[in-house]
Amino acid sequence: MVKFNTPLVSGKLIKRYKRFLADIMLDDGNIVTAHCPNPGSMKGLLLEGQKVWLEKSIKTTSKLSYGWKLIELKEESFVVIDTTIANKVVKEALINKLIPGLESWGKIKSEVRYGENSRLDFILGDQYGSFCYLEVKSVSLREGTTALFPDSVTVRGAKHLRDLRKIVSEGHRAILFFLVQRSDVSSWDLAYDIDQNYCQAFYEAEISGVEVMAYQSEISTSSIGLGKELVRRF
Repeated sequence: MVKFNTPLVSGKLIKRYKRFLADIMLDDGNIVTAHCPNPGSMKGLLLEGQKVWLEKSIKTTSKLSYGWKLIELKEESFVVIDTTIANKVVKEALINKLIPGLESWGKIKSEVRYGENSRLDFILGDQYGSFCYLEVKSVSLREGTTALFPDSVTVRGAKHLRDLRKIVSEGHRAILFFLVQRSDVSSWDLAYDIDQNYCQAFYEAEISGVEVMAYQSEISTSSIGLGKELVRRF
């Protein structure tokens, strides 16, 4: 489990603006501006008055005292807002060999440069000199009981898929790993109506041998960890 550095405090969303900022009314009535560490559209999540959970920053150099971590949909049902948590959850799962099919990879390196202008989340190595590249995508959009990706047009995401295809063509293993960061879904799929170019790049990557994995996070106000594997909606 990835634990929060300090106990989370709750409040209500007033508004998100300038992409990375959000005004929150804390339960004690104080209004604070929190960092919103999510570059996506957050479609369907920005409801005024929605219960949210913030973490007080432990960094003395931080311009903002709080970071927005979770939305609480209903009691014990959450959405993770901080997209940086996804890589931490997956890395911990890799270290502890919690992902079936990836237990044999003993070497783990994060934020790996690939090609001239790309950076992938992880490269895994084994004792025989083989490599496996893994790119993580944090998923928060929902349609019914299905999680969808992406929630906005992602040129960078499509580029990552082309990189993974090239890696496979070079004889290495490549994996696209969706981490669904909400509690109220039971399957996943692509958001065809939002980014057709990404969906096309996905199909081409899949046909080329890029593997796809999808797991759901286990979310609480104290920690986040890797949960169950999700099936794709057909």
